[in-house]
Amino acid sequence: MTELPRISILMPVRNEAAYLPAALRSLARQSLPAWELVAVDDGSWDETPAILSAAASHDSRIRIIRREGGGLVAALNCGLEACRAQLLARMDGDDISHPRRLELQAAYLDEHADTGLVASGFRHFPRTTLKQGMLAYETWQNTLKNHDLIMRDRFVESPFVHPTIMARRQLIEDAGGYRDCGWAEDYDLWLRLAEAGTRFARLEQSLFFWRDHAERATRTMALYSDAAFRACKLHYLQRSFLRNERSVIIAGAGLEGRAWQRLLEQAGISVHCWVDVDPRKIGRNLHGAPVISTGQLNEMNGKILVAIGVRGAREQFREIARPLSLQEGLDFICVA
Repeated sequence: MTELPRISILMPVRNEAAYLPAALRSLARQSLPAWELVAVDDGSWDETPAILSAAASHDSRIRIIRREGGGLVAALNCGLEACRAQLLARMDGDDISHPRRLELQAAYLDEHADTGLVASGFRHFPRTTLKQGMLAYETWQNTLKNHDLIMRDRFVESPFVHPTIMARRQLIEDAGGYRDCGWAEDYDLWLRLAEAGTRFARLEQSLFFWRDHAERATRTMALYSDAAFRACKLHYLQRSFLRNERSVIIAGAGLEGRAWQRLLEQAGISVHCWVDVDPRKIGRNLHGAPVISTGQLNEMNGKILVAIGVRGAREQFREIARPLSLQEGLDFICVA
């Protein structure tokens, strides 16, 4: 009887010849050896198939599924069906895992039976080409060190870099696997898992190295655009925080807040009040609703979406909300 692997690593690839050898070497160096790699080649026309075949010929833990294309979501679900281990790790063909990544994440799930998904700290590379926005995203995500912080900020941005996670495979299958809804398939999955009551965790160590390059999917695919992320957030907000709400308050009368106003209007939700700190905006009307100061918040009723794109604004609003007894998750929620 063939012994099942401890961990299944799901890796969809398409034309990753430039970076795939380094990714495979990082898996070969793992301190926990009881893994299988399910590599789904989604119609590559470069040297990716040859690289995978050569690796599989030397390592029986590598299993290759070849497809004629069909897209990332279909490739992920195809690979998910082929994974045999109870624990599922993600990996992309252009990234690198720390040698102890699988060992430490699996140990955490073994020791915390109530946790369904554990991510790790990560670092972008190469550092020399990174812009401030990507560095800020790295810093923000790495500060979400426990379940409560992850849940608090889950509507700010995707709280996990997809290939940093390890999860109990059955939870992902029970959630319906990956879906193509017009927005990021991983963010959609995190929000579904959150709805289902999954407990999340993050190891503080940087166990994953996320390669930044011009062809990365997060840079090139419309599914990862700001507009697509807002649409995903609103879909799940209407199933939770905004259920049955027909009117809201938006904190932030800038570009991000206005983008949210347009999206909410399409969904039949009006903005009856704006909150801002800019004295040039306070006292004016914006899209038919008054702009008030933060000092007037206690005079207003309604759920508040904090949609302020300025760095540090979330913490500033939380400080303002505290003496007003506004509870995050009940009275307001951060969406930017």
